[in-house]
Amino acid sequence: MRQFRLLVVGNGVSAYGSYLNMVALNVFIYDVTDSALAAGLFMAVRLLTSVVSGFVSGRLVSAYDRKRLMVGADLTQCAAMIALLIAPDASRAGLLYVLAVVTGFCSTLSGVALRSSIPEIVGGDLRLRANSLLATGRSLAMIAGFASAGVVVSQWGYVAALSLDAVTFAVSACVLLSLPIRTRAQKEKGEEGKEKKADGAASGRMRKTGSLMLLRAAPVLAVMLVVRAADGLGSSSHNVALPVYSSGLDPSHPATFVSQFWATWAIGNIVMQQVCSRWAGRGGRQGPGERAFAIGACVMSAAFIVVFAGLPTGVAVAAALVAGMADGLTEIAYVTRLQAAPDEQRGRLFGLSASVENTGFGLGMLVSGALLDRFTPLQVVSLLHGLAIVLCVGLFVVLVRHTRRHARRSRSVPPDEQNVPSVESEAR
Repeated sequence: MRQFRLLVVGNGVSAYGSYLNMVALNVFIYDVTDSALAAGLFMAVRLLTSVVSGFVSGRLVSAYDRKRLMVGADLTQCAAMIALLIAPDASRAGLLYVLAVVTGFCSTLSGVALRSSIPEIVGGDLRLRANSLLATGRSLAMIAGFASAGVVVSQWGYVAALSLDAVTFAVSACVLLSLPIRTRAQKEKGEEGKEKKADGAASGRMRKTGSLMLLRAAPVLAVMLVVRAADGLGSSSHNVALPVYSSGLDPSHPATFVSQFWATWAIGNIVMQQVCSRWAGRGGRQGPGERAFAIGACVMSAAFIVVFAGLPTGVAVAAALVAGMADGLTEIAYVTRLQAAPDEQRGRLFGLSASVENTGFGLGMLVSGALLDRFTPLQVVSLLHGLAIVLCVGLFVVLVRHTRRHARRSRSVPPDEQNVPSVESEAR
């Protein structure tokens, strides 16, 4: 775990750069183009790239060395920042959209590669603790990135912000290169030779339907993916509605409630990550299961709805704290569950998950923006987060049916055959 803690630091530094450029680049493109449409288009290009790159990333991390992919993603983003810095002023507007594609693709690729590598880096028994540490590092990076972006840009300008951004990616790449970590499952030579022959016979078919075949064989996992998409839809609603709601609370200081909300949410998220990490250290190695994921998603969505209910500020902040804690629980439960899949399937699952989550978030941004012209923030947030709650209830139904079917099958199978693993056991 000592090496992994260094990896967490490096990933946190890289995440800080990502959150810094989310703010700095959006302001920078508006300053360069003097157009709100151009800034919106930049965000749309980056999000669309993230959706498409999820599918591509799943294939890449299944076929190539994941450590090299992560190092390459960091160095590519570093090079893109430097290119923007040294480019002539006249060509910077066009380069910004290229940068949107590069950062969207590389951040998704790096995230899929790292998450799918955790069981190989630390071992399957320690993946819950590793996920908690990694999520804590990213939460702290988010707080630092959002908090410092305005100060860096206002005090030292865009050149300093972009330079600092490039340095963070270079530091992350150097940390990865220095660590002797294994990111893929090791196989015996004979076994590897057999797999190559089998892959050669069915590679074309699996490339097209690999992820769908996995989800058909694992119905509970498929429903969890749908719930994550709904979570993305709901998350976009409170992201879009927050500035509107905050302005209504205090028109003279519209950013006050937004700052309070995100700071409290982040504290709750970090607290839950630490609770999960301590639980893992006391023997809870498998982590929270599918039911904890469904309960956490319901609590999270309900808490977000309470935030916009017009209650006193103290109650709303307390609800934001609960939402952050529930969000942290669902994140840990979901990621740890996907990591239970075999190594050869894990990359495709995380790639598909990234695309599904980004699609839900992007669609939610469009829907929320359109609905807020006609409805109140509470109505919009209640609608989209309510959808997530309904799907979580559906997940409970699937879980109950799956458990009963598995119990009946276990009773009908002879004792000497019950230890044979099946795909529907979903790698528990």
